Amino acid sequence: MEQQERKTLAWHETLELHELVAFQSVGLMKLKLSYRKVPDQELKEIYNKCIHELENNLGELLRFYPSAPGYPGRDDEDDFREDVGFYAGDLLSLSKALVRNLSVAITETATPSLRNVLTKQLNAGIKGHERIFNYMYKHGLYPSYDLGRLLGLDIENAQKALRMKYK
Repeated sequence: MEQQERKTLAWHETLELHELVAFQSVGLMKLKLSYRKVPDQELKEIYNKCIHELENNLGELLRFYPSAPGYPGRDDEDDFREDVGFYAGDLLSLSKALVRNLSVAITETATPSLRNVLTKQLNAGIKGHERIFNYMYKHGLYPSYDLGRLLGLDIENAQKALRMKYK
């Protein structure tokens, strides 16, 4: 079968799609929650542009979900996730970014004492990521072994972020 004829996304690209949608949904919510608190008009305009760009990104990415293995997503609703899911997802995104950034920084470090500090911080960051992941998994906020539910949560979070008012 030729690549252009495929109707289903590959597993690895589905997981990348999930990561992008989850990360951008949380980011969009944070920007919208912060917008009214920004005191500078020029910065507010930058926020507004960024909000619109993330909304466009999510709209474009969500169109691929029906082609993802494991779709159609979730059926059950859980009120517990309303705010807790947002805060937990934000912490998970931060911990992932921290681990990635520390890993890259270590590869650029020539000074042994700095490398030791960064390695210590990387190991702590990995443990921190494990703590928040385990919390989210335990509470059904990150069903990593159920792709359909995982994609369903992505769709819910993205739609919530898109519906949020900010002005």
